[in-house]
Amino acid sequence: MPDHAGALLAITLVAAIVNGALGYGFSTIAVPLALLFFTNRVLNPALVLVEVAMNAWLVVMNRDALPAVRKRVLPLVAGATPGILAGTLIVARLNPAWLKLATFVTLLPLILAQAAGIRRPFRSERAVGFGLGGGVGVLYAVTTVSGPPLALLLNNQGLTKHEFRAALGLIRLALSATALLAYASTGLFTAGSARLLPAMLPALAIGVPIGGWIVRRVNPETFRRICMSFDAWIVAFAISMLARALRLLDPGAAYGIFAAVVVIDAVLLYRFFSGARSGSPSFARVAAAEE
Repeated sequence: MPDHAGALLAITLVAAIVNGALGYGFSTIAVPLALLFFTNRVLNPALVLVEVAMNAWLVVMNRDALPAVRKRVLPLVAGATPGILAGTLIVARLNPAWLKLATFVTLLPLILAQAAGIRRPFRSERAVGFGLGGGVGVLYAVTTVSGPPLALLLNNQGLTKHEFRAALGLIRLALSATALLAYASTGLFTAGSARLLPAMLPALAIGVPIGGWIVRRVNPETFRRICMSFDAWIVAFAISMLARALRLLDPGAAYGIFAAVVVIDAVLLYRFFSGARSGSPSFARVAAAEE
C-alpha cells in the first residue's frame, strides 16, 4: 500500500459516490484532492485503469440507449485521439509541480461553469464535437478529467437521462482505453501507480452503489451543484498553495485567489437555491432534464 493510503481511500470513496449518483464526476473530485499527495505521473495511470472498468460498466448498464447516441459521439471520439497523444507527451515531459498548477488552472473555469449551470445547445453538433474532442483529449490525458466539458456539451443536446449516461460512458470508455494505450507506450505505468490500486478498488465497490442510493432521494441537480462547489474550493485552495510554493505570488495574493473563488461560488450557490425556492422556469427546465 502507498503512503497516504488512508487519504486515497477516503478520496476515492467520495469520488465514487459522486460518480454513482451522476454517472460522471469521479476524476473531477478525485484528481484535485489526490494531487495534494501524488504527482500526475503516478496518479494518472492508476485512475485510467479504474476508469476503463467504470466506463465499461456504465456503457453496459445503459446499452439500450447506445443505438441513439453511437453516431452522435463518433466525431468527438475521433477528435480526441490526437489530443490524448499530445497530452500524454505533456505528462511525460513537464515538471510535476508546474503540471499540477496547469491542471488546476485548467479545471477551475470548467468547474465554475458547471456550478453556474451554463447550458447552451449547439446547432452544428458534429463540427463542435470534433473540435471539442481535441481539447477534451488533451485535458483527459493530462488530468484524467473530462466530465465538465462533456457534461456541458451533452446536457444541452436534448438527450434523455439514459442517452446522456450511454453517450458519456461510450466517450469516456474510448478516452480511457486510448489513454491506457498511450501511457503504456510511453512507459508511464510504474510500480508506484500499481500500488495505488489496492486503496482505490474497495472504495469504488462501496461508493458507486451509495451514490446510486443517494441520487434516488436527493434532487440530482442540487447534488451536482454542491459537489461542483466543493470541487471549486479544493481546486482554488490547491492553486493558492502551488502559486505560493512556486513563488509566483506572495502569500497574501496567493490565498486571495482562494478567497475570490469562495465569493464567486457563494454567489452562484445563492442564485441556484434562490431559483429552486422560487420555482423559476430555468430551474424547472434543469430539474426536468435530470429526470
